[in-house]
Amino acid sequence: MAAPVATARLAPGGKQLIEGYKSLVTQANDTNIEFYEKSSTPPSLDNGDEIDFTTQHNTQFRTKAPRGYYESTPLIDVGPVTMTAGYDPIIYDSCKTALGKPTTITYEWGDNSTLAFYGYLKSMEPEETSEGEDPTATVTYIATCWDHVNKVEASYVYVGVVGT
Repeated sequence: MAAPVATARLAPGGKQLIEGYKSLVTQANDTNIEFYEKSSTPPSLDNGDEIDFTTQHNTQFRTKAPRGYYESTPLIDVGPVTMTAGYDPIIYDSCKTALGKPTTITYEWGDNSTLAFYGYLKSMEPEETSEGEDPTATVTYIATCWDHVNKVEASYVYVGVVGT
């Protein structure tokens, strides 16, 4: 049985984002929807829970494997985009038209790099309003990774800027 061998960490390629300002979210079916981004969370990438293949023959450790163990490319879950946004009350009419409608969602970081993917506006949840406070809403976009026109699975598209 071969033991694992330590590997040296190398300097990462690209460049680190220094600040989150200004990250914007665009939905292709309503590019000027009445949301005013205050903060946002870009989509996550997740391989899913591990597969526990421990048996009664194990004597010291639980053994686990990643999902897609036998595949060259595992299935990836692209997580939601969430944001806190100011809003114009007309957003109720805009959401009535946009909620649940397949479109392209674009997440743009402050350095102008973008991640575009197929998805839809899932929800707009206003927070409590009170005197002296800026009314905000929590907005959630779901990544479907499904080209609704051509009816096929579709990856996200990342476009970087010079230096990334």
